[in-house]
Amino acid sequence: MSKDNNKKWRNAGLYVLLAIVVVALGTAFLDKQPQARTTWAYSKLIDEVQSNKIETVKISADRTKAQVINSEGTPILVNLPNDPQLIDILSDNGVDIAVLPQSDEGFWFRALSSLLFPILLLVGLFFLLRRAQSGPGSQAMNFGKSKARVQMEPKTQVTFGDVAGIEQAKLELTEVVDFLKNADRFTAIGAKIPKGVLLVGPPGTGKTLLAKAVAGEAGVPFFSISGSEFVEMFVGVGASRVRDLFEQAKANAPCIVFIDEIDAVGRQRGAGLGGGNDEREQTLNQLLTEMDGFEGNTGIILIAATNRPDVLDSALMRPGRFDRQVVVDRPDYAGRQEILNVHARGKTLAKDVDLNKVARRTPGFTGADLANLLNEAAILAARRSLTEISMDEVNDAIDRVMAGPEKKNRVMSEKRKELVAYHEAGHALVGALMPDYDPVQKISIIPRGRAGGLTWFTPSEDRMESGLYSRSYLQNQMAVALGGRLAEEIIYGEEEVTTGASNDLQQVTRVARQMVTRFGMSDRLGPVALGRQNGNVFMGRDIASDRDFSNETAAAIDEEVRNYVDQAYSRAKKVLIDNRHILDRLAEMLIEKETVEADELQTVLNENDVKMATLA
Repeated sequence: MSKDNNKKWRNAGLYVLLAIVVVALGTAFLDKQPQARTTWAYSKLIDEVQSNKIETVKISADRTKAQVINSEGTPILVNLPNDPQLIDILSDNGVDIAVLPQSDEGFWFRALSSLLFPILLLVGLFFLLRRAQSGPGSQAMNFGKSKARVQMEPKTQVTFGDVAGIEQAKLELTEVVDFLKNADRFTAIGAKIPKGVLLVGPPGTGKTLLAKAVAGEAGVPFFSISGSEFVEMFVGVGASRVRDLFEQAKANAPCIVFIDEIDAVGRQRGAGLGGGNDEREQTLNQLLTEMDGFEGNTGIILIAATNRPDVLDSALMRPGRFDRQVVVDRPDYAGRQEILNVHARGKTLAKDVDLNKVARRTPGFTGADLANLLNEAAILAARRSLTEISMDEVNDAIDRVMAGPEKKNRVMSEKRKELVAYHEAGHALVGALMPDYDPVQKISIIPRGRAGGLTWFTPSEDRMESGLYSRSYLQNQMAVALGGRLAEEIIYGEEEVTTGASNDLQQVTRVARQMVTRFGMSDRLGPVALGRQNGNVFMGRDIASDRDFSNETAAAIDEEVRNYVDQAYSRAKKVLIDNRHILDRLAEMLIEKETVEADELQTVLNENDVKMATLA
């Protein structure tokens, strides 16, 4: 509501309040009674009554006072004791008994009492109406208003210079900013401004940071809202908020509207089976209409972010609504190095800190992971009372982020320590001697998280970026996972094998089954994909797996999985038996030092006669 209407409401409220005060005061004055000027003792009242000189007695409602009129017509006040015989005495002498209204001494109390409730009622209604008309902050009658945060002059203090490691995504959004600043250069050759940009990527890759940078660079009004803020418990609220959001945006065009986590409102609409969410679907329908419906939204650029593009409705994803889908992926080595340089600002790093090495040790880390890594290193340095962050703190922070904090205080018996050492040495030795496999980075028997010990490998950058893994690599991966259990068998015998390899066995079985059913790497079944990925209409599409093969094929799958696991078992066992002396040496080093670095492992391999594993 406009300011003039608000002023009218306030003036009307004041007039009503003044009228109530006048009426209440007038009523109180009209009810004013003659005031008693003299008083009698109670005994005199009884004497006068028994002498038949009193015709009427007015008693107060609480029976503490009485009022009589003498022969001269003067009102007289009598304070009454607690005498239960008073009424009988008055009745026996023929005195009329009446209820005395409140005394004139309580006039102002009566006046204020008569005003109190109307005043409170009016004040309550006045504030309720003000809150109802006061804008997006109202909770009483303002459910349908948009909750978007509006920045007419964005002051996010974030620019493209603060965004590193995702250059392709920056380029896409830089063009959007250029279009807002220099629209004539694009419209001169017939180019139209993109209506929507969808940022897609894993959590922590910088989607929201990019939106903040766009707001800081564009210099146009910026609206930001979360997808979950559209949907409330009231029917129709979500669609109303969408309409209100775009009405505000149209009034401030050209502008940018940013919807974070759009999958909260943009999920694929169901078929009406198995339940659903009609309120969310109506909100999505309104959003579709506002983005590209009968009326255009010239000058409004919608930027949305999600890490679940697979669940978004196809009508929302089409050009005309989201003309561009920008993938904000995990950074590569060069990107991680740039991100580390950005987050290293303001931190006191020692001269031995090599961010290039840190970038190589952290494949698969997102920007948020790297920021957390350097922050953990700074916390460790402060805890150790250091004035600089050294490479030791950075390495410890990497291990902490990847596997959890060390548990150095845990007491381990010598037998258990030896068992864990042989288990981890088995993993490391098989991995080091497998052809074309990831190099060993570090071996440790210090408990971290739920693990008694860990062996770190450095994944190949090319494999991680492309997602292409060869058949031989997967076979090597299964053999390495079985190395720990096999080391226990060789050293202590099958009867002393522990449950420490349970996760390793799960990994081996999962990889073998994927090779057979998804990757077509089975010689017996051939290059076919078995098992459809489907989901119910009210669930995610990646939840249930539909079986599309016969029982005979299922038996063949189980046999092929078993064959792959047996091959990996045989290869890993042969490597450990052929290099038993190296296994013993590596276990001794772990028992003594608790941690063995990659260069120390390589020295041991160079000093001994090594027999490499053969291809399966």
